[in-house]
Amino acid sequence: MQSLIKKIIVRLAMLPLVLFLLVIVPAGTFNFWEVYVYFGILLIPMIYILFFFLRNDPVFLERRTRLKEKEKEQKIILVVFNLVFIAGFVIPGLDKRFGWSDVPTGIVLITDLIIFLGYMLIFAVFRQNSHASRIVEVESGQKVITTGLYSIVRHPMYLGILIMYIPTPVALGSYWGLIPMSGIILGLILRIANEEKVLRQNLEGYIEYCQRTRYRLIPFLW
Repeated sequence: MQSLIKKIIVRLAMLPLVLFLLVIVPAGTFNFWEVYVYFGILLIPMIYILFFFLRNDPVFLERRTRLKEKEKEQKIILVVFNLVFIAGFVIPGLDKRFGWSDVPTGIVLITDLIIFLGYMLIFAVFRQNSHASRIVEVESGQKVITTGLYSIVRHPMYLGILIMYIPTPVALGSYWGLIPMSGIILGLILRIANEEKVLRQNLEGYIEYCQRTRYRLIPFLW
């Protein structure tokens, strides 16, 4: 437990540093209120979620600290995600510096609310599926989750990620940042294709689950 708490504290401490390097530095100013509101939207629910699972399911948190992918394809896809996220945060910073976009305050705040709702969707997934790891893997004793959000789409956590991150540039006051951040869609398609291959091969009952739950990510679309 102590080791897990140390990992969590270190990663929490990294969040403001990452936002500083990716957004504030390119912006060239600390006068960037959108960043601080966005940071609060991320940090406050995150702290609540961490305390919730430390108390109720610390094993789940341990799974979420694993970062090293086992699948070769996922390691390549991770590079795509990293490039998308870097560009998706750096461009809003540059946008602030050069004044490319003029996003109304109301739109920024509405977008922050959408991001928060995406975060809550992910939290709901975490509560339903203790095996929602950061990496693609199948553990001993793992079972297919077929109820709740998983009865609607096969990858509800990734739907939450779409809702949470696609509009992030607008929450940071940038329309131009939507261009690179939309690359998340391609990254998730590639990740899901490989993940489902692994699950079909290694998770008992997953093939039957796919036959019952048709849509992978977005209801009535895909």
